[in-house]
Amino acid sequence: MSRIGKLPVIVPEKVKASIEGQTVKVEGPKGKVEKTFDHSVKLSLEESSILVTPVGGATLARAMQGTARSIINGMVFGALNGYSKDLEIQGVGFRATVNGKALDLNLGYSHPIKYPIPDSINITVAENTKIKVEGVDKQLVGQVAADIKHFYPVEPYKGKGVRIVGEFVRRKEGKKTA
Repeated sequence: MSRIGKLPVIVPEKVKASIEGQTVKVEGPKGKVEKTFDHSVKLSLEESSILVTPVGGATLARAMQGTARSIINGMVFGALNGYSKDLEIQGVGFRATVNGKALDLNLGYSHPIKYPIPDSINITVAENTKIKVEGVDKQLVGQVAADIKHFYPVEPYKGKGVRIVGEFVRRKEGKKTA
């Protein structure tokens, strides 16, 4: 049995949670999150906590108990505090701007890249090279940051490209002439 899965998810006063079948809806000061879970777990709302219990003794049910509990805990945290990822662009002439609901990236290609910003995500750009991705859903914030990074991953020789702040990039030594 999962030790994490047995623990209840405490719902703070500022956050409202509801369960409809296998769907959990969480609403807080930062926004709303909604997720549907597998039928191998039973979800119940008791006073100010959410309990996740496995249905039957199947291995999948026991594995999904800890996973579902962890996701619900992240939903409550996101609705209360929100999540953010910081990205940094390095390279001569590389820059980013926000135009309405699109992120414009100039990354040394012959054309600018226009990335449509999802509805529940907020992107801000500072100094043309520092991008901050904010939102309520942890998975969506991480996916948007990964999508932006994928347009020009950091190359190992000069270090040019889009990187997530705090990420380690192994640099390689260039070609030597005799």
